[in-house]
Amino acid sequence: MSARIFEPILARPAPTRSAGPLGWLRSKLFSDWKTSLATLLVGTLLAYYLPQLMDWAVLRARWLSDADDCRAEGVGACWSVVAEKYRIILFGRYPFEEQWRPLVATLLMVSLLVASCIRACWRPALALAWLLVLASFFALMYGDLAGLSKVESDRWGGLPLTILLATLSIALAFPLALAVALGRRSGLPAIRSLCTLYVELVRGVPLISVLFMASFLFPLFMPPGLNIDVLVRVVAGITLFAAAYMAEVIRGGLQAIPRGQVEAAASLGLSYWQTQRLIVLPQALATVVPGLMNNFISIFKDTSLVTIVSLYELTGSLSLGLNSDADWRPYKIEGYFFIALIYFAFCYAMSRYSLWVEQQVNKGKAR
Repeated sequence: MSARIFEPILARPAPTRSAGPLGWLRSKLFSDWKTSLATLLVGTLLAYYLPQLMDWAVLRARWLSDADDCRAEGVGACWSVVAEKYRIILFGRYPFEEQWRPLVATLLMVSLLVASCIRACWRPALALAWLLVLASFFALMYGDLAGLSKVESDRWGGLPLTILLATLSIALAFPLALAVALGRRSGLPAIRSLCTLYVELVRGVPLISVLFMASFLFPLFMPPGLNIDVLVRVVAGITLFAAAYMAEVIRGGLQAIPRGQVEAAASLGLSYWQTQRLIVLPQALATVVPGLMNNFISIFKDTSLVTIVSLYELTGSLSLGLNSDADWRPYKIEGYFFIALIYFAFCYAMSRYSLWVEQQVNKGKAR
């Protein structure tokens, strides 16, 4: 029997340091040759284009000048268009002398949205606050009371309209989506088929078609003399469209719950609705928080499509303000950058809040 010769294992290299700035660079940007190559390529592009962008957007830009100064040779971005047109961009066709009303209404709505995201404010009084703020919002915007002049909804626009459409659509679409998702998993064939037909029909057409039908075709089927406000029809169209997509996200969360939990609940004597309310839905909704927030952000951005039905939200208000003024019309790109910044601020805030909610609901799964 031959004797075995002991061969020691070669020493392994010491683990690289992952703490500190150098460790972060090594682990995130130069962890392997592929990552390093991508980092160098992106860094080269940034080094080439970023100085040019900064020169155009900051160094040679005009901030508070007139249109003639912006047309001078060698001038970069003309941010003066924002200073000149910001009121029509933010408030649309709302009467100029009454624009304090949409400003106050928007501040009320945004403040309530922020308060609704704070756990300390999750009390029964919050529901009453929502009713009061919504009533105040419509009272300020529409007027015709307390000495306020009447402003029809077709003259509402800009940021207040964007926030109103997104808030109402999300608030109305979520319970409808929840009902449709449960209906698609129902044991009753009629309910399951009806919910499936609704989802497939709505998802088979673009939102523009839904808005067009809600605004122009739906009134043709109404009895003579009955006219529903265009804002109500648009909110209904966006709500029905968003609920179909949201229902599929929630259904995915419902399917992720093991059937054994439902059977265990039945063995304890819980009814169907008790099982859904106490066991299934809390886990299902916690699972699909990223997908739900993705739908909420999509709804917020999709409000820009209401321009086709003559409701001028942020993007529509910009076009309305610049197309009617030949002096500032060449500087649309600066205006769109301003609007993009507003959209980014709201969407980024929603995204960060989604991460916080996801951490809260998944605390029990943390290791």
